[in-house]
Amino acid sequence: SGSDGMVQPAVATASGGSVMRWGWLVQLASVRLSRRMSLRQPESAVASMEEVLSRSVPPLPAYETKEKSPPPSETQSRGLMCYYAALERPERAAFLARLAVGFGVDHSLVAELSTKVLQVQQQQRDMGAVLQLEDRLRYYLNPQYKLLFSHISKLEGGMKFLVDLRADIIESLTSKVAEGPHLREMNGVLRSMLSEWFTVGFLNLERVTWQSPCELLQKISEYEAVHPVRNWTDMKRRVGSYRRCYAFFHSSMPGEPLIVLHVALTNQISSNIQSIVKDVSTSETEDANKITSAIFYSISSTQQGLQGVELGTYLIKRVVKELQGEFPQIKQFSSLSPNPGFTKWFLGELTSQMKESGRNGLFTESECKEISDITGGPVTETLKKLLTSSEWTKSDRLVKALETPLMRLCAWYLYGEKHRGFALNPVANFHLQNGAVMWRINWMADTSPRGVTVACGMMINYRYFLQDTSTNSARYLRTKHIEASEQVLNLVSQFQKNSKL
Repeated sequence: SGSDGMVQPAVATASGGSVMRWGWLVQLASVRLSRRMSLRQPESAVASMEEVLSRSVPPLPAYETKEKSPPPSETQSRGLMCYYAALERPERAAFLARLAVGFGVDHSLVAELSTKVLQVQQQQRDMGAVLQLEDRLRYYLNPQYKLLFSHISKLEGGMKFLVDLRADIIESLTSKVAEGPHLREMNGVLRSMLSEWFTVGFLNLERVTWQSPCELLQKISEYEAVHPVRNWTDMKRRVGSYRRCYAFFHSSMPGEPLIVLHVALTNQISSNIQSIVKDVSTSETEDANKITSAIFYSISSTQQGLQGVELGTYLIKRVVKELQGEFPQIKQFSSLSPNPGFTKWFLGELTSQMKESGRNGLFTESECKEISDITGGPVTETLKKLLTSSEWTKSDRLVKALETPLMRLCAWYLYGEKHRGFALNPVANFHLQNGAVMWRINWMADTSPRGVTVACGMMINYRYFLQDTSTNSARYLRTKHIEASEQVLNLVSQFQKNSKL
């Protein structure tokens, strides 16, 4: 579900880090554990880890008694939760690796049952015997730790614990502090369980306003991953007149937003973020007659542990329904999305071309000459230095000279660069999967230092034509076809004519 950025798998994730994730348990854990262990002594910590796991992870009940087995001890499960919360990062990685390897699937039993299934099929015995054996095999393919996760999910605070636990698994795998097939498997198992628990039917959509609890507004501010909130006045604007803020919540994680969508209510499709997050009066009265468009300008996934759990798509669909109910006159729905990765891709192509051919094929000769005349240096080396900061935007001549080549390069990056046949850019891929049209590329749409360094200031409108979204989505997912506007296609055509990769 991260950011817009509109990003999913990429919906951009704003993570408060381990302290924010585990603070609620650490204090309780330190009290309970101080009498039993010292985390400063590795030997005792390792011994305690084995002891806690052996005591807390319930064995998989025999197939015949699976429906009649008593639930694991709540005290032991809570003890494991407190123990884990008190561990430092390297010890958590070791704990997760040990849990994944030592309490997974009984592979010898699975192999034995697989052989029996094949034998029964070959003997052509009645289908009932085959199905019963397959059900037994399916049961024993469940790892032992799955039972632990299922039990913890039913405890108060347990769902949040599991979401944070998966965030630690992802962190360990990404940083390679802990890795291996068993940990990757446990990550997949927990993601599947979370996907079932956080299905859209179990989520509550809430509008966040200035009257919402202070703690919630603080979290919304801290989690904003696309356009950072500057202060409380800025936050008040973002939930005030001509603005809407919505979030999904889960009953097992009260007061904890899972994914947040910010919307601007305007009279046209916005072409720059400055007009949306600018300083305006927080007391302006909203006039519904002026509202004809809804602009989704930020979507942030707040829980790293829910990465890969589809939330953003459903949030946009629900918000569209809410807005249609409140403002029936709204006819235009569009995002104003960041373009993460463009500058990095562009500079990478530039460097690659210079290494391979010694020349810059991305710009025409006349463009190279104009840029050199302005900067007084060779184009490639100058651009590699200039585009690492936002200083170049202070030169009107340079901004004008770069507009044409960078706009067509951006169009190709979004439309032509692919990953497994789908759009390489994660934000583009997210909106195209939702059935949006790649509608407009906007020059100097985000002039903040971050916007300029990440995407040379360009932002994209992905427009939602509601009558076509289902068709567009199915076509993109099935044939990888990108629905794009005439402006985008013209820029792609200019790229194919004037630039060489």
